[in-house]
Amino acid sequence: EVHLTESGGGLVQTGGSLRLSCAASGFTFDDLAIGWFRQAPGKEREGVSCISSNDGMISYSKSVKGRFTISTDIAKNMFYLEMNSLKPEDTATYYCAADREGSCLEYDYWGQGTQVTVSS
Repeated sequence: EVHLTESGGGLVQTGGSLRLSCAASGFTFDDLAIGWFRQAPGKEREGVSCISSNDGMISYSKSVKGRFTISTDIAKNMFYLEMNSLKPEDTATYYCAADREGSCLEYDYWGQGTQVTVSS
Protein backbone atom coordinates (compact mmCIF):
# COMPACT_ATOMS: atom_id res chain seq x y z
CA GLU A 1 0.00 0.00 0.00
CA VAL A 2 1.33 3.40 -1.00
CA HIS A 3 1.61 6.15 1.58
CA LEU A 4 3.00 9.65 1.45
CA THR A 5 3.37 11.61 4.66
CA GLU A 6 4.44 15.24 4.79
CA SER A 7 6.02 16.96 7.76
CA GLY A 8 8.02 20.06 8.56
CA GLY A 9 5.40 22.73 8.19
CA GLY A 10 4.95 25.48 10.72
CA LEU A 11 4.90 29.20 11.40
CA VAL A 12 7.80 31.28 10.17
CA GLN A 13 8.46 34.97 9.69
CA THR A 14 8.92 36.60 6.32
CA GLY A 15 12.38 35.86 5.02
CA GLY A 16 12.66 32.68 7.03
CA SER A 17 13.17 29.10 5.92
CA LEU A 18 11.52 25.74 6.33
CA ARG A 19 12.28 22.28 5.04
CA LEU A 20 9.34 20.07 4.23
CA SER A 21 9.76 16.31 4.19
CA CYS A 22 7.76 13.66 2.39
CA ALA A 23 8.13 10.11 3.63
CA ALA A 24 7.15 7.53 1.05
CA SER A 25 6.28 3.91 1.63
CA GLY A 26 4.94 1.17 -0.58
CA PHE A 27 7.04 2.11 -3.59
CA THR A 28 10.50 3.22 -4.61
CA PHE A 29 11.56 6.22 -6.61
CA ASP A 30 12.36 4.14 -9.72
CA ASP A 31 10.29 5.36 -12.69
CA LEU A 32 8.43 7.85 -10.53
CA ALA A 33 8.10 11.57 -10.20
CA ILE A 34 7.51 13.35 -6.93
CA GLY A 35 5.78 16.67 -6.94
CA TRP A 36 5.12 19.31 -4.34
CA PHE A 37 1.89 21.27 -4.48
CA ARG A 38 0.27 23.90 -2.33
CA GLN A 39 -3.20 25.25 -1.80
CA ALA A 40 -4.16 28.38 0.05
CA PRO A 41 -7.71 28.98 1.30
CA GLY A 42 -9.96 30.11 -1.52
CA LYS A 43 -7.31 29.45 -4.16
CA GLU A 44 -6.67 26.69 -6.64
CA ARG A 45 -4.03 24.09 -6.00
CA GLU A 46 -0.69 25.15 -7.42
CA GLY A 47 2.15 22.94 -8.58
CA VAL A 48 5.34 24.10 -6.88
CA SER A 49 8.04 21.69 -7.94
CA CYS A 50 8.62 18.25 -9.38
CA ILE A 51 11.50 15.84 -9.68
CA SER A 52 11.47 12.85 -11.99
CA SER A 53 13.56 9.70 -11.65
CA ASN A 54 13.25 9.06 -15.41
CA ASP A 55 15.67 11.73 -16.51
CA GLY A 56 16.46 13.66 -13.37
CA MET A 57 14.29 16.51 -14.56
CA ILE A 58 13.51 19.15 -11.96
CA SER A 59 11.02 21.92 -12.42
CA TYR A 60 9.77 24.84 -10.34
CA SER A 61 6.91 27.23 -10.63
CA LYS A 62 7.83 30.82 -11.39
CA SER A 63 6.59 31.90 -7.99
CA VAL A 64 9.18 29.80 -6.12
CA LYS A 65 12.07 29.43 -8.55
CA GLY A 66 15.28 30.57 -6.97
CA ARG A 67 13.88 30.25 -3.45
CA PHE A 68 12.76 26.62 -3.18
CA THR A 69 14.81 23.49 -3.79
CA ILE A 70 13.48 19.98 -4.27
CA SER A 71 15.67 17.03 -3.36
CA THR A 72 15.58 13.34 -2.63
CA ASP A 73 17.22 10.80 -0.35
CA ILE A 74 16.61 7.65 -2.31
CA ALA A 75 18.13 5.39 0.32
CA LYS A 76 15.57 6.59 2.84
CA ASN A 77 12.72 7.02 0.32
CA MET A 78 12.44 10.60 1.48
CA PHE A 79 11.74 13.73 -0.54
CA TYR A 80 12.30 17.28 0.55
CA LEU A 81 11.33 20.82 -0.30
CA GLU A 82 13.74 23.40 1.07
CA MET A 83 12.00 26.75 1.21
CA ASN A 84 14.01 29.92 1.68
CA SER A 85 13.19 33.64 1.62
CA LEU A 86 9.62 32.81 2.51
CA LYS A 87 6.90 35.35 1.81
CA PRO A 88 3.39 35.70 3.22
CA GLU A 89 2.03 34.58 -0.14
CA ASP A 90 3.74 31.22 0.39
CA THR A 91 1.24 30.51 3.15
CA ALA A 92 -0.67 27.36 2.20
CA THR A 93 -1.11 23.69 2.86
CA TYR A 94 1.69 21.85 1.10
CA TYR A 95 1.26 18.39 -0.36
CA CYS A 96 3.62 15.87 -1.88
CA ALA A 97 2.38 13.56 -4.60
CA ALA A 98 3.71 10.66 -6.67
CA ASP A 99 3.33 10.17 -10.40
CA ARG A 100 3.85 6.51 -11.38
CA GLU A 101 4.70 7.45 -14.96
CA GLY A 102 7.49 9.78 -13.89
CA SER A 103 6.17 12.56 -16.09
CA CYS A 104 5.27 15.21 -13.50
CA LEU A 105 1.89 15.40 -15.21
CA GLU A 106 -0.62 13.11 -13.53
CA TYR A 107 -0.32 12.17 -9.89
CA ASP A 108 -1.64 8.95 -8.46
CA TYR A 109 -0.92 9.27 -4.76
CA TRP A 110 -1.15 12.22 -2.38
CA GLY A 111 -0.14 12.96 1.15
CA GLN A 112 -2.39 14.57 3.73
CA GLY A 113 -0.60 17.92 3.65
CA THR A 114 1.36 20.09 6.06
CA GLN A 115 0.53 23.70 6.87
CA VAL A 116 3.00 26.47 6.21
CA THR A 117 2.22 29.92 7.56
CA VAL A 118 4.46 32.89 6.84
CA SER A 119 3.83 35.93 9.00
CA SER A 120 4.50 39.45 7.76
